[in-house]
Amino acid sequence: MSFIAELLCRSRRLRTAFLRDTQGLAAVEFAMIIPLMLLTFFGMNEVTTYVTISRKVTIVARTLSDLTSQATSVTDTQLSNFLLASGLIMAPYSSPPVQATISQIKIDAKTLNATVSWSYGASPHGTGSSVTVPDGLKPVLSTPSAPTADVYLIWSEVSYLYRPLTDYTMTDTTVSDQTYTRPRQSSCVNYNGVAAC
Repeated sequence: MSFIAELLCRSRRLRTAFLRDTQGLAAVEFAMIIPLMLLTFFGMNEVTTYVTISRKVTIVARTLSDLTSQATSVTDTQLSNFLLASGLIMAPYSSPPVQATISQIKIDAKTLNATVSWSYGASPHGTGSSVTVPDGLKPVLSTPSAPTADVYLIWSEVSYLYRPLTDYTMTDTTVSDQTYTRPRQSSCVNYNGVAAC
């Protein structure tokens, strides 16, 4: 009987000593928390990078349409330089390269149909092809017998393939934006010396 009582007393002492021992507690807590901390760190890194790239894509779209709308006439060389500048705006996220297209849209004052006057870039639209523009950019018809003049818009489309550092937090995503700007120096922007309006 004394052997069993001694064994029980010893097990109680060992249990009490085990419960009071806190030497490895920090290591155990760290091992439990580190996966969550790493996931949060890499996730926040990917999200902030995505937001930065999204903002840069918007800036590229606005810059392309703004530069083009300031001219009365543009050439392939000028448009090519505008597109090269877009790569500099995207730095340090210039790989893969940004895909951009600059087009001029003509909105017919009588029918309000929008067609492409000219287009240049990564995926140019065919001349005369129909496109959809927001209703707020279309001219307002005062009366059907006296339509206003045709409206021309510079349309820039930009897309960028965002590849995250890790596949655990996000997948490849295409970030895109588009901007419409009215020509500033004339009613339309001529392309390669050919009158567009």
